Amino acid sequence: MKLVIGIVRPEKANDVLQALYRAEVRGVSLSRIQGHGGELDRVETYRGTRVKMGLADKVRFEVAVSDTFLEPTIEALCEGGRTGEVGDGKIFVIELERVVRIRTGDIDHGAVTPAGS
Repeated sequence: MKLVIGIVRPEKANDVLQALYRAEVRGVSLSRIQGHGGELDRVETYRGTRVKMGLADKVRFEVAVSDTFLEPTIEALCEGGRTGEVGDGKIFVIELERVVRIRTGDIDHGAVTPAGS
């Protein structure tokens, strides 16, 4: 079991969700975050003052998957999130030691598989 964390541009969030749905990946969490990676610093005008913006808005996807869904999840994040420009984001894969579904008490693989599957 793995936890896949994908960080993408906010304007690509719906594309990523659609790609995950097409890959039959369920159980997605997302949150809005700010961060800085390889993007060039950008300057914006705020109330007539030029301000150097150090952090870019991003969307963070978190998906707990069984090993068979790892590659489809990564491919969906890449497909939906790619623009080909600097700042498209990153994907991190973390080993999960244990997963528990609170409602049923299912553990590990049974807890990361969609309910009713």
